[in-house]
Amino acid sequence: MLRGTLAELEAVVAVAVHGGFRAAARELGISSSALSQQIAVLEARIGVRLFNRTTRSVVLSSAGEQFVAEITPALAAIRKAVDLADEHRTEPSGILRINTSVGAARMVLNPVLLEYKRRYPQMAVEIVTEGALVDINAQGFDAGIRIREAVPPDMVILPISRFVRPVIVGSPRYFERFGRPTVPADLENHDCIRGRMASGSVYHWEFERHGETFTMNVPGLLTLDESDLMLRAAREGAGLAYLNSWQVGPDLANNTLIEVLEDWLSPYPGLCLYYPGRRHIPAKLRAMVDLVREVAWD
Repeated sequence: MLRGTLAELEAVVAVAVHGGFRAAARELGISSSALSQQIAVLEARIGVRLFNRTTRSVVLSSAGEQFVAEITPALAAIRKAVDLADEHRTEPSGILRINTSVGAARMVLNPVLLEYKRRYPQMAVEIVTEGALVDINAQGFDAGIRIREAVPPDMVILPISRFVRPVIVGSPRYFERFGRPTVPADLENHDCIRGRMASGSVYHWEFERHGETFTMNVPGLLTLDESDLMLRAAREGAGLAYLNSWQVGPDLANNTLIEVLEDWLSPYPGLCLYYPGRRHIPAKLRAMVDLVREVAWD
């Protein structure tokens, strides 16, 4: 008789991979307490402690290490069999989990993500936004959406937008007070809204002209870690912001913001959908791939 349900076995592997209940529970879509209970029930049933738990850590016991080593290939085979069966579906089903950044999610929300929901209303779609890049395979995501240069090299890549164009913008009120910079060196005398990246470091503004590229650690008394906050601050005249053109399109059209130093900024590779390379793609992901091919823009 099978001594553990498939859900319990998946739970053990998830906790082993993540080294704790919280991240594993998030991957599995259940609460940490429910996950802990699943594993406790399995341990009681087989009469072996699989994890050594403390208030600070959850690590596999020696028996747990052997157990996970034995069941992992079997679970992989089961997932493959499910994916193969899913190939015969005419409509996607289940949950599509995508990892991306906040800015990328805003950019593709309506033309890609919401359009996917409109076409497949029975599908559950979960979008997780994180500043730092994660291992989408290990974290249980079907795919990711990031700028091209951030995607790991072992992934299948499908462009969504060909380029992203950076812009430096300020409000009319700001320029009335401080004037407009005409070359990057002028920024030393301006108040710039600095951006803090997920790594904790401050982003250095990037410039390119006539083949020359360089970066500047611009001065500024306001540092923010989210682009929408930078946009709002720039609208209020708090300083100059370094953003993406798609974020500020309406503001430029109605003169809420004014662009400067256009000749010193060059487009960089845009957003793409990416996913682990494998022979069989589940119907839910295949539908997203087909949609991206249809709606991708320059």
